[in-house]
Amino acid sequence: MRADAKKNRDHLLAVAGTAIAEQGVDVSLRDIARRADVGLATLLRHFPTREALLDALLHTSFDELTAKAGALETSSSASDALVSWLRDCVAWTTEYRGAIVLMAAAIDDTESALHASCVTLRAAGTRLLTRAQAAGMARTDIDGADMFALVMALAWLGDQRSLAPRADHLFDVVASAILTSAASSDADGERRPRAHS
Repeated sequence: MRADAKKNRDHLLAVAGTAIAEQGVDVSLRDIARRADVGLATLLRHFPTREALLDALLHTSFDELTAKAGALETSSSASDALVSWLRDCVAWTTEYRGAIVLMAAAIDDTESALHASCVTLRAAGTRLLTRAQAAGMARTDIDGADMFALVMALAWLGDQRSLAPRADHLFDVVASAILTSAASSDADGERRPRAHS
């Protein structure tokens, strides 16, 4: 891709990200084009469908969250890594209003453009969960699918204006339920991580 074409594409993605954060994933493509100061035809030349635009936008975020999970596997205690990654996941899905609906549908839809990214993201979170379970810091009666469902539930709460003020508290409740009493101290004698910043 030529440098100018990449610059234009990146600009469209940045504008689309802002528009979706403000209005949700159903925001008008025409509105996105207008905000980007281009014609609708230009937007459609880069992203011929809404799904293509969303895939490009969300795929970048999925990659970042997957990379963060990998970094946390080696840089943090098992319980800290799990809670930190969960918080970032929930925050991201709340940032892109309505994205959680697409993710929930895509995880089981192999034909969805988002399916592979969702599966990769869930696998990254599952590795953090498995590590915490092996260290005795997370309950063993849940798996990656359960944790992904909890992320979706917490993100849905964040999308509800009337419930959003309770989102941090409810995140703490869920994180505490995932962790075990063994997470109260790790090999370094650290205190149990608090789920809120």
